[in-house]
Amino acid sequence: MTQCSPGVERVAAILNFMADHPDRAVSVSDLVRALKISRTTCYDLVTSLAYVGYLHRTKDNTYVLGPSLALVGQVAARHASPVLIAQPEMRALAEEFDVICSAFFREGDHLVVRERVASGSNLDWSSPKGARVRMRAPFAGIFYAWSPPARAEAWLHAASPAATSEQQALMTRAMAFARRYGFTYSVRNTRISSPHDLTTEAFDDADSDLPVMMIPELEPEREYPLASVISPVFDASQEVLFLLALVGFTQRTTGREIERIGRRLRGACDHISSFIGGVRPDSPELEALSSP
Repeated sequence: MTQCSPGVERVAAILNFMADHPDRAVSVSDLVRALKISRTTCYDLVTSLAYVGYLHRTKDNTYVLGPSLALVGQVAARHASPVLIAQPEMRALAEEFDVICSAFFREGDHLVVRERVASGSNLDWSSPKGARVRMRAPFAGIFYAWSPPARAEAWLHAASPAATSEQQALMTRAMAFARRYGFTYSVRNTRISSPHDLTTEAFDDADSDLPVMMIPELEPEREYPLASVISPVFDASQEVLFLLALVGFTQRTTGREIERIGRRLRGACDHISSFIGGVRPDSPELEALSSP
């Protein structure tokens, strides 16, 4: 794991401390006392930061955040979109598992593909950017797995096409699976011959016999005709901001391997969540089928 250099770590500590106290000017003595660094080192750092405009030195030799740092923050706020931040993770996932990684954002009762990255050798079909797919039970459960139960129930009652009692029960189990493992997965419906995956127009009609099926359980040694693995990215209010979906699997896959893929995807989503100030909601301890 890459280590942070002591100099960069001290600069970050100074800037973070000042960001935590935006309404007051801070002296070198304040920083030395709070951050436990030597006065000489602290003085050298704050004067250098003031020189480049990241700090501003006042007339009484105290410091506040400077205009150059404010400009950097404004640029970052305008351009650091969640999709832009997710792209490197999506590329790494697509190449690692030789699949297609898509980012799905919710718009009303539809999911929209905002970004899509395919591995260099994957030839499977997947919806292009901009494609829309209707949210249906049980697949929509991952959006409600960490929400109050009443929210999922309200969506189910208003959903069109209406969910059957079997779909509702399966969605409840899928939500529990998502809370337990941090991801969900689907398998191909072997009774249907279709080149399309869960992002197709098949989800826009009332047909209950879809080309993919959810299985809210995972047996380590069993082999599954894997179709997709999905995990959420959370925002600062602990709501699902968007989903990352891995699709395009071509081989039957053991439950143990699905669990490994899911953990890897979950980790990538948590990393993206952390970068944008989000956090996965408190839930029962995430479990694994195999040891780390």
